[in-house]
Amino acid sequence: MNKSDLIDAMAEDAGITKAAAKKALESFLGNVEKSLKGGDRVSLVGFGSWSVSKRAAREGRNPQTGKTIQIAAKNVVKFKAGSELSDAVN
Repeated sequence: MNKSDLIDAMAEDAGITKAAAKKALESFLGNVEKSLKGGDRVSLVGFGSWSVSKRAAREGRNPQTGKTIQIAAKNVVKFKAGSELSDAVN
């Protein structure tokens, strides 16, 4: 399912227009992004939670040349599925 498929499904399930569903989805995604940028954790009970984790700088290897390269430290987003979502998938 891609973004437009999700918007279509949201509009149909909620009985709203596709424009309203798109606006709601973009608002949700924007607020999740804003919270994560601020260092907060976003949790939806039963669905899952997003958090930011720091990945340390490390050495890597260029597979084409075999030379060692430095990979910079960065923040990464992690998602942990909730129990209800895990149970629904399994």
